[in-house]
Amino acid sequence: MLTGCGKLYSVVMTFRVVLEYDSEAASWSAVCPQLPGCASAGFTEEEAKQGIEEAIRLYLAPHDFELPAGANITEVTVG
Repeated sequence: MLTGCGKLYSVVMTFRVVLEYDSEAASWSAVCPQLPGCASAGFTEEEAKQGIEEAIRLYLAPHDFELPAGANITEVTVG
């Protein structure tokens, strides 16, 4: 089970990550194409991998938000 933001997750998911070295910046970038805007960078490949893992966890973390009147929240399980 994964934990994040005080909540408990019961599903383990695997995401594809694109790692790329930029010789001009002398650093690595990591992007998760399945999660728009989810990216990270690091001076080493390992730093970029650790950063994107944290970015994915934050991207998927539950957030409080207001619902319009009459709206309901439900859960859907995939897999």
